[in-house]
Amino acid sequence: MPDTIRWTIPFGVGGGTDVWARFFTTWMSENIQGNPTLVIDNVPGGGSINGSNLFAMRADSDGSQWIGTSASTQYPAMLQDRRVRYSYDDWTPILATPTGGVVYAQPGLGDSAEEVLNAVTNQRVKFAVQSHTGLELPVLIALDLLGADVQAVSGMRSRGEGRLAFERGEADIDFQTTSAYFSSVEPLVESGRAVPLFSLGVLNDSGEIVRDPAFPDLPTFNEVYETLHGEAPSGPAAEAYRKFFASGFTLQKLILLPNDAPQALIQEYREAAQRFVDTEAFKDAAMAQLGPYTPVVGEVVEQHLQEAMSLDDATRQWLVEWLLEQHGARI
Repeated sequence: MPDTIRWTIPFGVGGGTDVWARFFTTWMSENIQGNPTLVIDNVPGGGSINGSNLFAMRADSDGSQWIGTSASTQYPAMLQDRRVRYSYDDWTPILATPTGGVVYAQPGLGDSAEEVLNAVTNQRVKFAVQSHTGLELPVLIALDLLGADVQAVSGMRSRGEGRLAFERGEADIDFQTTSAYFSSVEPLVESGRAVPLFSLGVLNDSGEIVRDPAFPDLPTFNEVYETLHGEAPSGPAAEAYRKFFASGFTLQKLILLPNDAPQALIQEYREAAQRFVDTEAFKDAAMAQLGPYTPVVGEVVEQHLQEAMSLDDATRQWLVEWLLEQHGARI
């Protein structure tokens, strides 16, 4: 067992993934045999690509080096970004933390989700996004599958900036992850200034999309689609949605290490995570950081990761053509 584990975080100090990693250091250290010291190495740049490339090239395979990744690390790999020099095939996951998200609209489009969705098929609506290929990607695909005519205005520096555009009336539809929804959007809903449409849901251990525990009364995108069309979504668009939803939300942040690390160490790290994730002490401490989501550990996260990252050529080609035709965006 190594005395020190160096944990590469390919983002700057104080960012979301850095804060997440620092939250987990104590829990992991206290539950791994020998209580190794976990040292965070921040290697920002390229939206996490730079640090991930360096880890892929330099990480030792003795189990003493980890990497923490986020959706912005997963998506470029799936989209075959030319800057990417890392492969998730070379890494083994220890733990993943999910998040959820909710899509909502201006009340001027309708008083209910059904009315809004009918309205957005008959008029063009604006959605302020950071990037067409960022965390909003599965949301854009979902809205397209529902028949919405969406103009995605890119260039927002954060999802918070997109929300502010919504609050100013410059955007008709918006999306926020769970923590931001509770803190900044729920008051808008309560005051009648926003209408929730659907949540993205969560993946259960069997790989089925089910209702988000943070929003048990809100239908998932899949439920809304089935209500409108009488059947589950299918085809390349539905496949792309599922892959990017899984890698960006169910597996939003991951602890990984080289897959040629000693199997006994990989098993010990997974068992260490399992020792605390279901405890009341961890759940209480994690509520502010993770929300009502239980981390996914071990073989379950490995299965989800393999499934999510396996974007076939036909689906990727559909995505390339769809982004260009619908949004004028190139991968």
